[in-house]
Amino acid sequence: MNAIISASELASVLSGERPPVLLDVRWQLGGPLGRSAYEAGHLPGAVFIDLEADLAGPAGEGRGRHPLPDLEVFGAAMRRAGVSGDRPVVVYDGGLGWGAARAWWLLRWAGHEDVRVLDGGLATWTAQGRRGLSAEAPEPAEGTFVPRPGALPLLSADDAASLARTGVLMDARAGERYRGEVEPMDPIAGHIPGALSAPTTDNVTDDGRLRPAKALRERFSALGVKPEVPVGVYCGSGVSAAHEVLALATAGIPAALYVGSWSEWSADPDRAVATGADPG
Repeated sequence: MNAIISASELASVLSGERPPVLLDVRWQLGGPLGRSAYEAGHLPGAVFIDLEADLAGPAGEGRGRHPLPDLEVFGAAMRRAGVSGDRPVVVYDGGLGWGAARAWWLLRWAGHEDVRVLDGGLATWTAQGRRGLSAEAPEPAEGTFVPRPGALPLLSADDAASLARTGVLMDARAGERYRGEVEPMDPIAGHIPGALSAPTTDNVTDDGRLRPAKALRERFSALGVKPEVPVGVYCGSGVSAAHEVLALATAGIPAALYVGSWSEWSADPDRAVATGADPG
C-alpha cells in the first residue's frame, strides 16, 4: 500500500463508491491553532483532528513534548471522526506534511492498514483547482476503530543510542539544530551521538510534495542506508520525524520512530550530547 495519494487520485476516490474517511490535521510548531483554519475551509466531509489533544499525550518529565497519546483517548478521537478498520483513511494538513504524517504513523502503528497522506496537503489540492472547500462541519459518523499498537517499530532512548552505533539513526531536524548552533525549543542544543543529519525538508520539492521514490532512495543510500541495515529517525518531539518515516516508506525502506526524540533525550542530564557537523 502506497503511503501517499496525489490530489488527482484523491479526487477520483472521493467520487467513487467507497470514499475514504478524511482527516484534517493542520498543525504548525508554535503557530496558530489549526481548528480556525479548518473552520474557515476544509475538504468537504473532512473531520478536524487536534494534534496536541488527539495525537499526543501530555508533555512531562521524561516523556518529551509530544509523547504517544493514551490509547483510549486516541481511539475515541478516531472513532468520533468516523474511522473504522475496514475503511480507507486519507489525512492531510496545510502543506508542510508533518501533522498529517503524525496521524498516518499513529494509525499505522495502531493497526490500521489503509492510511495515506495527501501529497502536498491542502496547498496542492487548492493549487490544482480541485473542488471547492467547505466551512460546514460534516455529519457525525461513529467509527469502530480500536487501536492495536505494534504494527510499526518504536525506539526508546536506549534503543536510539544503540542504533546510532549499530545502524543508521537519522536526525530529521534542521541542520543548525543538529549541529547545536541554535535550539529554539529544548533545553540543550546538539544531537544524539552517532546520529546523522537528515533534515526532513530535503525530502520534499518546492511545492511541498515528496520527491519521487527513486530520488528518496538515492538520498537515503548516500546516508548509508542498505537493505540489511536497521534505520531509525528522531526529531525535536516526534512529529517531523514521522514525516521522514513516511518518506522512507515511500522509498520502500522500513524505519523505526523515536517518539520522545530530542525533547526527551535532552531532558536527561545523564545522556551524552554531540555538537558540530560530525556524528560524534
